[in-house]
Amino acid sequence: MGITRPPYPTEFKQQMVELYRSGRTPGQLAKEFEPTEVTIRHWITQADANEGHRPDVLTSTERDELRRLRRENKRLQTTGKSHGLVRSGDRRGCREVFAFVSDHQADFPVTTLCQVLGVSPSGYYAWRHRPPSKREMADTILTERIRQIHTWSRQTYGRPRIHAELADEGTRISPKRVARLMRLAGLRGVCRRRKTRTTRRNDDGAVVQDLVDRDFTARAPDELWIADITYIPTWAGFLYLAVVIDAWSRRVVGWAMASHLRTEVVLDALNMALAQRHPEDVIHHSDQGCQYTAIAFGQRCKQARVRPSMGSVGDCYDNAMCESFFATLETELINRNSFRNQAEARMAVFDFIEAWYNPHRRHSALGQMSPLNYKKEHAAPA
Repeated sequence: MGITRPPYPTEFKQQMVELYRSGRTPGQLAKEFEPTEVTIRHWITQADANEGHRPDVLTSTERDELRRLRRENKRLQTTGKSHGLVRSGDRRGCREVFAFVSDHQADFPVTTLCQVLGVSPSGYYAWRHRPPSKREMADTILTERIRQIHTWSRQTYGRPRIHAELADEGTRISPKRVARLMRLAGLRGVCRRRKTRTTRRNDDGAVVQDLVDRDFTARAPDELWIADITYIPTWAGFLYLAVVIDAWSRRVVGWAMASHLRTEVVLDALNMALAQRHPEDVIHHSDQGCQYTAIAFGQRCKQARVRPSMGSVGDCYDNAMCESFFATLETELINRNSFRNQAEARMAVFDFIEAWYNPHRRHSALGQMSPLNYKKEHAAPA
């Protein structure tokens, strides 16, 4: 028996499609690389379908859904009493299959779709002509509201945050039902990726004691601030962002942007936080980046009666709260946009922090509340 080759990575397939679109033929690529010409042509066709250029071909998402329905059909044939996709009384599964047939009947014959999915054409046509049930009508209304929330969240919310949004509106619905309706509507939240670190340590800088020791709990506002720096790529070079986050509410209380990594950028972020919050005895925790160990930064902390704290070198867990915020920023803003210049990036980051993250974006650590709503709910006005 021959050895089966592992599937080609998605990145490899995408690169082959790009080479084809740059002028290479499938035959030329097959001679130079391992895949056959037929395989490469299939990848090209699938890429065109995924981008909406081939309405006669199922997209990757639709193929995944078809495979899921086939698996469900096989399971029900094994465990159920009937021989179709849906067991007797399993009307919800039936609706999903018939809805899939309805969505694709313009591209494929109904009889073929029904045969593949294990349902009868007569059952499908009966489903199309009968009036919708109360449950179906409720699902239609809920799906539209879920779409609105997903759009309002800048297409970032997944099931947990959409469920929390609906609960705040007084809609009693299970998380599983939200997940099902989102899947049927083709709605998905964004997923995080790992962040590239930008910390540069200065061995001559003034490193202070770690007063936090990875315990980021705070009993009140302005008890513990967490600070760090990240970068935003633009066509005109990197834009650097320094933030100060209140550990109690996860609110970004100070931020600054610059085209350089000098100490001024972290000083500007600290000064914004001081001007907004007027703390009496706050710990400012950061990594050992040269900006935070600089003499000017230490003097400003002393002048403002801020207690500096620094984690160890090269350990993201020592500054996990900022790492979490930057991962959110990267996933929900940076990875989904391309900025032509630093002015565009500045406006986008400002809008993300002040118009979205602080006032509206739900945070799992805050019981699915936004930083500002958490502050209003749990603390007297500052």
